Amino acid sequence: MTAATPGVLAEVQRERERQQAKWGEQNLEPAVWLMILGEEVGEANNAALEHLLGNRADLRHYREELLHVAAAAVNAIESLDRQLAPETA
Repeated sequence: MTAATPGVLAEVQRERERQQAKWGEQNLEPAVWLMILGEEVGEANNAALEHLLGNRADLRHYREELLHVAAAAVNAIESLDRQLAPETA
């Protein structure tokens, strides 16, 4: 953990809140979450490639896509925990 970690995690939380407001609670199958995560990672890959090719001057879009990846992963974990809750009760 670095001094920057709390700020980054706060940004991930804000993105999760945005997702929650947009789509509500999502309780999807693990395979669907993996497809969603794959799509988000693909967008991060594309943003990095656009920078590498000189089509984007900076890496802000790449960073934004990484926040989407992190927030989607948190959402997938939250969904899984809700699905596992009856089993652990």
